Amino acid sequence: MPTPARENTRWNLAITRETDIAVRSFLARSGFKKGDLSKFVEEAVRWRVFDRTLEEARQGFHGLAQDEAETLLDEALTGIRAQLRAEGQLTDFERGAR
Repeated sequence: MPTPARENTRWNLAITRETDIAVRSFLARSGFKKGDLSKFVEEAVRWRVFDRTLEEARQGFHGLAQDEAETLLDEALTGIRAQLRAEGQLTDFERGAR
């Protein structure tokens, strides 16, 4: 199934000059091209959102017994795998041992 074309949104950001210089210097040293700043920022934002979401999830499991948490995780993974199989998005390699 082909992925849909990505639609871009423009952001106006205000950052310190120090951060601007540090990021652009890093990108230049790493061989990035001029247009790669947007890709770098998007990846950084995705990681930060993932990190915050993970932290929120951890807070939600605080005080939960390990076996209870493992049961919830197993149930969630089973449901997601079933959904992905039904949609044809889970390959044999990704299915693992379950």
